[in-house]
Amino acid sequence: MLETLAVRNYRSLRDLVIPLGALTLITGTNGSGKSNIYRALRLLAETAQGGLIGSLAREGGLTSTLWAGPETISRAMKRGEVRVEGTVRKKPISLGLAFAGSDFGYSVDLGLPIQRDSAFYLDPVIKGELVWAGRVSRPSSVLVERTGSLVRSRSEDRKWQTLHEGIAEFDSMLSQTADPWRAPELLVLREQIRSWRFYDHLRTDSSAPARLPKIGTRTPVLAHDGGDLPAALQTIREIGDSSALDDAVEDAFPGASVSIDIRGGYFEITMQQRGLLRPLSAAELSDGTLRYLLWIAALLSPRPAQLLVLNEPETSLHPDLLPALARLMAKASERSQIFVVSHAKRLIDALEARGCLSLSLMKELGETAVDSHNGEAFERPAWYWAGR
Repeated sequence: MLETLAVRNYRSLRDLVIPLGALTLITGTNGSGKSNIYRALRLLAETAQGGLIGSLAREGGLTSTLWAGPETISRAMKRGEVRVEGTVRKKPISLGLAFAGSDFGYSVDLGLPIQRDSAFYLDPVIKGELVWAGRVSRPSSVLVERTGSLVRSRSEDRKWQTLHEGIAEFDSMLSQTADPWRAPELLVLREQIRSWRFYDHLRTDSSAPARLPKIGTRTPVLAHDGGDLPAALQTIREIGDSSALDDAVEDAFPGASVSIDIRGGYFEITMQQRGLLRPLSAAELSDGTLRYLLWIAALLSPRPAQLLVLNEPETSLHPDLLPALARLMAKASERSQIFVVSHAKRLIDALEARGCLSLSLMKELGETAVDSHNGEAFERPAWYWAGR
């Protein structure tokens, strides 16, 4: 399980380090930085897929995603005693993304290219990467190190050995240098990160794929847009927790049941509701009902993700459904680590009542910070950023 997330100089996240639990809830007012944390996690996931640089480029490049405030913010600035202004830069331009658990930690340091004779001179480049043992990076705990184009790892006798001498500045060592013999940690981390799942655009409009009959194949993992919902629900029925599926439907819609109508290999959702003489097809379901079924399929996957990230799952849902959604998330957190970004009070209250780790964000001088919760000051986890 991930225990710490650290982000440096990414949008409003100048230097944010937060703890993570089995079920973590991120809340805050609009513009407080919730979406930036979600994006930072997505960027970390792209390191194992080889898409980190491309994702940053689509956000406008490093110059558009870097922290836009001064390099340091003094107490006098925060108190309003002096004007907020920049000074001569003392550190190199750097965007840092990292996470750590009880076993391994990983960080990536991005900067600007040195050579400017390329058409891609605005692309960020990877300056360094680290994999270490334990919760906090220390020189003695580093297992794999990437500096520029050189990747090296520690052998069993603690001596450094070269893994790669010419890795491209736009490639992560996670996607290019996973050696099962000399650096098994890279392979383990890469596969763990590739199991992460993100859901933030589950379609429920009138032409959404989930409403249409589709050829079904075994689907242990719901697609990011929810287009294979009928097959995903049927897969839960056959090889997953069918009782949990029925319980989740009953919890949200008392007296209702969901079935999959199969004709000539085409799968379609049908829902029998209390008081109706015939089941409703997917095309007849409300946006909220369909979205809740999508969350059931995502959270009860027969192939649990190591990390499941949900961005504003309350969208299109009636407030009365949110306590049931919180119970569904709590059950899913027994098999997967859940990270939720939300601003729906009823969902927040229901998740906090179930003992989730709740972090409320605030902004001060444009910088995202964790607000005190229930009168208790936020305790930042121990963290160390390695220099270049």
